[in-house]
Amino acid sequence: MTSPAATPARSSNWNLPNAITIVRIILAPVFFWLLFADDGRGGVLRWVATALFVIAISTDWVDGHLARSRGQITDLGKILDPIADKLLTSGALVCLSILGEVPWWVTGLIVLREVGITIWRFVELGRGNVVPASSGGKLKTVVQSVAISFALAPLPVLLGEWMAWVNAVLIALALLLTVWSGLLYVRDAVRLARERHA
Repeated sequence: MTSPAATPARSSNWNLPNAITIVRIILAPVFFWLLFADDGRGGVLRWVATALFVIAISTDWVDGHLARSRGQITDLGKILDPIADKLLTSGALVCLSILGEVPWWVTGLIVLREVGITIWRFVELGRGNVVPASSGGKLKTVVQSVAISFALAPLPVLLGEWMAWVNAVLIALALLLTVWSGLLYVRDAVRLARERHA
């Protein structure tokens, strides 16, 4: 029988990495308000919204690094972290589509993938399986973050209309990676289902 002393201590859900993730979730509505308050004028509020998005999405690396280095990886953190990312990125795309700056079909495909994977994660959590973000999912998040940051910043006003083409290419790349990583999760879901029925 394993002695209590030999059992590794389980990290508490109330730790700094999870707190940073929760702050990221709280900042999302503030970011949305700033974006709509600017109403597509590309003024000071738009720049503040862009800066807030960049800061909020960048903390994803911070809380991940802290959790790994401090041994504070928790099941709650594994669930909240991707939710925070999806809330910021999907919410930003919806706002940009409402403002007429990103096509709705692009936003629809990305949000559909994000919501679908999140629901699947919760289903697997109910079965006792925690599905962390895959390497493909992490790459997708990075490219999405860069593409959305460029789309948020009113750079065409400062640098010229050619920046609109740069934004379009970045959004297209983010869309492709979103679909690709989604297919990888579908593959994993099928594998898990087969293992359960084996």
